[in-house]
Amino acid sequence: MSQNKLYNKFSEHLKETFGCRVYKISINAGFTCPNRNGSKGIGGCIYCDEFGSGNRAYLNLPIPEQIEKGREELKKKYKAEKFIAYFQAFSNTYASPDKLKKLYDEALQSPDIVGLSIGTRPDCVNKDILEMINEYTSKYYVWIEYGLQSASDETLRKINRGHSVADFINAVKLTKNYDINICAHIILGLPFESREIMLESADVLNELGIDGVKIHSLYVVKNSGFAELYQKGQFQTMTQEEYVKLVVDYLEKLSPSIIIQRLTGETYRDLLIVPDWTLRKNETIKMIEEELKRRNSYQGKKYLELKRDKN
Repeated sequence: MSQNKLYNKFSEHLKETFGCRVYKISINAGFTCPNRNGSKGIGGCIYCDEFGSGNRAYLNLPIPEQIEKGREELKKKYKAEKFIAYFQAFSNTYASPDKLKKLYDEALQSPDIVGLSIGTRPDCVNKDILEMINEYTSKYYVWIEYGLQSASDETLRKINRGHSVADFINAVKLTKNYDINICAHIILGLPFESREIMLESADVLNELGIDGVKIHSLYVVKNSGFAELYQKGQFQTMTQEEYVKLVVDYLEKLSPSIIIQRLTGETYRDLLIVPDWTLRKNETIKMIEEELKRRNSYQGKKYLELKRDKN
């Protein structure tokens, strides 16, 4: 990350890598996850919506049709020139390598698809699957995105994740044997956690040498476990101002080499219960950038200071 940047922004990284505007096309390939089908649990994580955080607009469409619709939409809206096929909904390595390869191949037919990004759980990968995914790295820009959400095993139990922090660490270490970029998903604002516990995951990501991170705000959607707890008055979500300050604290602790793929979560208006500021994504990002400037700060400031002190 150059000295004049506030944080290591993914869009800028993509433009530097490909020389043009590159956007992800979200794909729903019809997967489930072991936390829904009874293998690990029933009902999924207590924050998850019924679409597995995927794009419901493409639900039940064949993958090539999802790609075509996504391409046209992103070209029109953002003047995108190249694309990354993003398998987003649910756990997109939760099948045999042969079945996965067939689905991934379907998404990579167009010449303007330059990358493949696969969202999954750390307990849904193994050597055979990673070796198959690694074959794509000779031709495509490849990411695997592991949902960690919290670096506290107690929190993971409370949100019904069905895996441990150790599972995440083991998955990352296994993936490090290949040429696959690794992105971690983190939620800030979980009601079971103190500020200190939330910030601890930055240390875990730094130590593991993670390539990228998606930082999500906690929001409550209809028909989720959190919806029931919220309606019973058992917790409150963060204000926008609280979240902004926490994200900046997090960025300051995070290594400047880690690419920031997301700074806040978002969902559909008709699914959202609280907080309403979740719908104002650009406003939240602008507030985060303004807070960094107000502090005269940047991603990795405290990380680098600590590193210098140790030396």
